Amino acid sequence: MRKLKNIELKRIDVKEFKKSKKTKLIIILDDIRSLNNIGSVFRTCDAFLIEKIYLCGITASPPHKDIHKTALGSTESVDWEYCKDISGLLVKLKKEKIFIWSVEQADKSNKLTDFNLNNDLKHALIFGNEVKGVSEKAISLSDEVIEVPQFGTKHSLNISVCSGILIWEFYKRLS
Repeated sequence: MRKLKNIELKRIDVKEFKKSKKTKLIIILDDIRSLNNIGSVFRTCDAFLIEKIYLCGITASPPHKDIHKTALGSTESVDWEYCKDISGLLVKLKKEKIFIWSVEQADKSNKLTDFNLNNDLKHALIFGNEVKGVSEKAISLSDEVIEVPQFGTKHSLNISVCSGILIWEFYKRLS
C-alpha cells in the first residue's frame, strides 16, 4: 500500500465543479464567529458537492485570509451568499419547499442515529453560533431539529466537526 499523489486523485477543477450535479443540501451558517470554522465548512461542502452556503448575521464572508487558510480555495467552487437576516432567508427557503433542519440540542430533536429523510426534497441544515447555538427564532422557523448524540462530559462539538458529520450523513442518504 502507498499514499496516492495529488495527481492520482483525479479531482475535478472549479469549472467542472460548477457544472456537476449537486447534493440536494444547503448549509446555513448563522452568527459563526470563527473564520477558521467558516473555511472548514466551505472545504467540507466542496468535498460533498453541496449546492450552496448561506452566511448569515455576523458570519464573515470571503474573501478573507483566515477563511482562505482552511477553505483552501473552496470559496471559489462552492456557491455562497450573504444574508443579514436568517428569518427572511428561512421564510424564502420554505416558500421554495426546502426542508429546514436546525442542528441543535432540543427537547424534541431527532437523533442522528434515528431520523427519517425524504429524498425527494431539498434540505437545509442550520449551524448556529459557537457559544449560543442556533437561535430560538431559527428553530421556530425550522421543520425539524437534529442533533449528534454525545456521550462524554462536553455539551457540544466544534461546528467544523459537527457539520462534517451531518454533511456526510445527508450526502450518503441523498446520493
